[in-house]
Amino acid sequence: MKDEKILQDELMSDEELDQVAGGNCYQMADDSRFLNSLNGSCDRYGATRIFFSNVYCKEIEKAWSTVGITATLSNEFVINKYCLNGKIISQEEARQHAMNVVGKQMTESDWKW
Repeated sequence: MKDEKILQDELMSDEELDQVAGGNCYQMADDSRFLNSLNGSCDRYGATRIFFSNVYCKEIEKAWSTVGITATLSNEFVINKYCLNGKIISQEEARQHAMNVVGKQMTESDWKW
């Protein structure tokens, strides 16, 4: 029973996990798919392509800027950062903001194909 309590105390919320689990090529591949479907601001890049070239990180950052998000992305194993008006937000909050700006609401199945 005590071990269960310790495990529950160590669990992170989805928002906390989103921040920690950021910084990987798969997350940026999802960013490219999302932004491509939302407003065509970048191409759809796979995780392998992103892993081997930091050029795609810059392209995805530029695409985020079209919807007012400042993204700091890296193909190295560090945490990706999304900011709105200087405040760090989660990837999901960045997506919601982007959809609101463009006026186009999407579900994951709309862009993750």
